[in-house]
Amino acid sequence: MTKAETINTIHKTVLLNEAIDDLNLPEKPVVVDATFGGGGHSLEVCKRFPDAKIIAFDQDKSVFAKVDKWQGCNISFINENFRNIDEVLKKEGVSEVDGIIFDLGLSSDQLEVSGRGFSFLRDEPLLMTMKDIKDNLPSPEDITAFEVVNNWEEKNLADIIYGYGEERQARRIAKEIVEFRKKHEIKTTFDLVKIIEEAIPAKWRKGRAKGRASKIHFATKTFQAIRIAVNDELGALSEGLEKGFQALKAGGRMSVISFHSLEDRIVKRFYKKLADEKKALLINKKPIIATKEEIENNSRARSAKLRVLEKI
Repeated sequence: MTKAETINTIHKTVLLNEAIDDLNLPEKPVVVDATFGGGGHSLEVCKRFPDAKIIAFDQDKSVFAKVDKWQGCNISFINENFRNIDEVLKKEGVSEVDGIIFDLGLSSDQLEVSGRGFSFLRDEPLLMTMKDIKDNLPSPEDITAFEVVNNWEEKNLADIIYGYGEERQARRIAKEIVEFRKKHEIKTTFDLVKIIEEAIPAKWRKGRAKGRASKIHFATKTFQAIRIAVNDELGALSEGLEKGFQALKAGGRMSVISFHSLEDRIVKRFYKKLADEKKALLINKKPIIATKEEIENNSRARSAKLRVLEKI
């Protein structure tokens, strides 16, 4: 058994070996796991590099409780957003790191068992916050999906659903949300799914628009958009990439796995800017994608894209 033995999780880490292989880590690396989630990347680093120092970030404190044993593995669990990586590393007494891993998007644990309304397949309270909220009771300063759908103006709703979800029916959905909440509060995920279903024409719901079949559920894009808005995911990503790159030592590498076009676009542009400025090398000019075998074993891998950068 490895020193880090088991993690209670249903999450399957995507592109696990590729992300770590391409970091090209030294024998005793200092590694930042910016999105601990199910712990797959940290566990694999610990297996391969027993003398590694790992700094693992996650906003959701509950994910760390799933770890049974990390005996002998030098890992610091940090209950913080990775956008604060500079402040955390300073507190940890770390001036530079050998590698950083960003595995973006939701873990299967958050989708299946968090109870916070990430999945449109379960009837749960409309929270959608990555941050751990005690007893699912948000404080006044917490932004939640409930606040977004019940209080935000129709134009703002349409803008985020289109901008963050790339949903072509954004205006219809925003209008239906506002009409519904005039009579009833939108309290649960199933309330929101029903509203979206009413707003979208049948041909779009069934994926027949323009003669093209779709495997995407009709609520997927709206749920994605609201979740991104609640957690300021794109702002956090831009900030985390910049601060993470600053923390890399010369020759250090950054692996980023994204799951939708908005994330990948931010990563691609950030990498290109650094490469054009001769501050970094692109290890893979085209993103690495999952093998057919991995996709068969884990459908989440289908949309994953891995990009790797080396600091000069």
